[in-house]
This record gives sequence, C-alpha cells and structure tokens, in this order.
Amino acid sequence: MSDTWLLYLASFAVAFSISLLTTPMAKRLGIKFHAVDYPRARGMNKEPVPLMGGLAIVSGFMGSMILMSIFLEDLHNRQFVGFIIGAIIIVLVGMLDDIYELSAKMKLLAQIVVAVIVVSTGTKLDFIMWPLYIKPFSNIITVVWIIGLINAVNLIDGLDGLAAGVTSIMSTCLAILCAISGGTVGAVMTIALAGAALGFLPRNFSPAEVYMGDTGSTFLGYVLAVCSCIGVFKSYAILSLLLAVLSMALPIFDTSFAMIRRAINHKPIMSPDRGHLHHRLIDSGYTNQQAVMILYALSLGSSLIAVIIALQDIRATIVVLVFFLILILMLLVYKKRV
Repeated sequence: MSDTWLLYLASFAVAFSISLLTTPMAKRLGIKFHAVDYPRARGMNKEPVPLMGGLAIVSGFMGSMILMSIFLEDLHNRQFVGFIIGAIIIVLVGMLDDIYELSAKMKLLAQIVVAVIVVSTGTKLDFIMWPLYIKPFSNIITVVWIIGLINAVNLIDGLDGLAAGVTSIMSTCLAILCAISGGTVGAVMTIALAGAALGFLPRNFSPAEVYMGDTGSTFLGYVLAVCSCIGVFKSYAILSLLLAVLSMALPIFDTSFAMIRRAINHKPIMSPDRGHLHHRLIDSGYTNQQAVMILYALSLGSSLIAVIIALQDIRATIVVLVFFLILILMLLVYKKRV
C-alpha cells in the first residue's frame, strides 16, 4: 500500500514540476507561431495573450506517464497505446486550432476519430450490472462520452485560471475514487493530470500571462473522459455514472444547459454565446477572481459529494454538509458586503 501511495506522489510531483518549468517555453512557442488570443466581444482579456500554453500541461502529464511506465505494466498494453495515439491527435488538432482557428466540423471529426480509436483498442464504459438492452450500445455511448467531455472542458475555459483549477479538482476527485476501488492505473493518470494542471495555473491565474488554448483544454477533457472509463466506470458499476457526473459536474451541466439553451433559441449547438455560468457571474458584477473562486467551490463541493457516496460514511456526510452550510453563509455575507 505504501508503495502505491509513493507512485501517486511521484506521478503528481513529476507532472507538476515539468508543467511549471515548461510553461514559459509553451508561452514563447505561442508567440512564435502567432497563436495569440486577441481581445474580442466574448473574451475576458483586454490585451493579447499567447495560446498553446497547454503544451506545458501535455509535457507534464506525458513526462509523468513515461516515469510511471517503468513501474506499471498496464501502461504497456494495447489500451494505453490507443490512449496515447488519441492524445497525440487531440494535441495536434488543438495546436492547429490555436494557430489557424479550425472549423467546428473539422474539430468534431477529429474528436470522433480519436474516440473511435480509444474504443477500438479496448476502452469503453462498463455496463456489467446495467440493463442488457444497453450493452450493445456501450461503444457508441463511450464515443459520445469522450466527445462530450472534450467539449465540456473546452467550453468552461473562459476565465483566467478556470479550466486549469477546475480540472485539478475534478482529476483529484477521480484519483481518489480510483484509489478507493484499487484502480491504480486510473489513479496514477488522474493525479498526474491534476499535477500538470496545477503546474500551469500560476501563470494562468488572473491576470493570465498565457492561455492553455484548445491545445490544453481539449487534452484535459480527453484525459478525464478516458480515465473515468478506465477507473470509475470499471469499479462502481451501477453507481459509476452518478459518481462520474458528480466529480465532473461543472463542465457537464454547463455544457448540457448550453445545448438546451441554444436549441430553444434555434441556434446551432456549437455556436458560441455568453450564456455560460462564468459569463453570467461576470455579467452579475463579480470580478474574474471572484467568479473563478465561486466555480472552484462549486466543483469542489460536487467532487466531495462523489467521494462521500463512494465511501458510504455517514460521519463524512455530516462534515461535508456543515462545510457547505458555512460556505454558503460566507458567500452570502461576502456578496452583501460587496
């Protein structure tokens, strides 16, 4: 058990360190390739900010996986190879989008290809205890799940530090769920993702000096999607969907509401707007930092609920309920003072 926790710590530390050290290089690459986010109506930045900072996140995660492959045989199998191939495609498409702004259809096509590769190499949602009539559709559902999470994380990347911070919280939650159930590979991968995202955060928090761009946001969503299939869905059977949704509730629900909102307004589902939760908070008068901290708190809360359900501990439930009560009171008092 102690050796396993050492693996988790090493995975996090390596990913964090590499990401932290390579962020300035990723920033310079963004400038060199003219991948820059200029001020626009939907954007929050008032000055041009380099994109492609997500390369630092990718470097941190991949560096950690290279080290972990020495200790874990499961990182040499066909399933993990499929994951790596999909990750390479996702990162390349993200870089091209940051530089040339690819069309939504082209990006969606690439995401479908990636999801199919992942499924064809053995990664899919496990429906062992689910109704029999669902099993034949598990591959299709897995493809939709992967594409959905890729875009969900991409869509919440609208404020300085939001996507990196929320992903750190979500991936830490997934790592805990995987560790509880004995899913070592899933835990190692998700804790590495948390470390990589946190290593990038210091230069991405408001006021950001570099953005992760689609290079980073689509990669984060992709890794979360695949890791949930490898770890959570394989471990908790009938509770897996609930736990996965709770651990990643913020991007899932924000994206779901965005799709419903656009359908009601007869707009294309992929069309951008200012209806996302982070936009609404900013339009309500909160600063970037305040809005991000509120969304961190919401993500942390839903993640804690997921962990408590997995633990099935009444004492932990009481502690979290008290925590939420205090948090809500603090937000109400803070809002009133503002």
